[in-house]
Amino acid sequence: MIRLIRNAAALSILAMSFIAQASAANWEEGTHYQVLDTPVRTASESGIEVAEVFWYGCPHCYSFKPIVESWAEDLPEDVHYVKIPAALGRSWEPHAKAFYALEAMGELDKVHDALFDALAGERRPLNSGEALADFVTGHGVDGEEFLKNYNSFGVNAKMQQAQAKIRGARVTGTPTMLVNGKYRVTASMAGSHEAALEVVDYLIEQERAGQAE
Repeated sequence: MIRLIRNAAALSILAMSFIAQASAANWEEGTHYQVLDTPVRTASESGIEVAEVFWYGCPHCYSFKPIVESWAEDLPEDVHYVKIPAALGRSWEPHAKAFYALEAMGELDKVHDALFDALAGERRPLNSGEALADFVTGHGVDGEEFLKNYNSFGVNAKMQQAQAKIRGARVTGTPTMLVNGKYRVTASMAGSHEAALEVVDYLIEQERAGQAE
């Protein structure tokens, strides 16, 4: 019986390997993902970084959010998932600054979902530091402390660094996934939000294999 169980397990692993190889065979550079001409710096010192470039007011990011969060729950230890707020237009800048202000305060988890709901879901006009301060106050965050961080040199520097990375990766829309600072993946390239994450998984394996050599 034990031998039968072991054989069944081995066949299951083999079948999964064949499925993964079949899927990977469908992912083509230049079609389903793009290799960056010049890699961008990652924030992770080791392992493999997967960065999601997003905007709180983006309806596509809003749809992608539960999908990518579910995917991120089961990541192996060597994969580091990070979020990068984009400021592709001037109207996006307050929201990117809000992200870094809340992160600096250790309050991001408290308001992150609510900001998505308000901006992408309800399209509320939270387009200034003051409006955002009023909003976060309603979710248990100190509004005055938020504004201090929002207008601080440190938050501005973090935002500028993030936008430089986004420009370097030639990101033109959200959501966009960057794998280890070397690859750019979007749903429009892959075919769907779910397919984009399958491409990301494939690229993670490629990076892991390269690091092992």
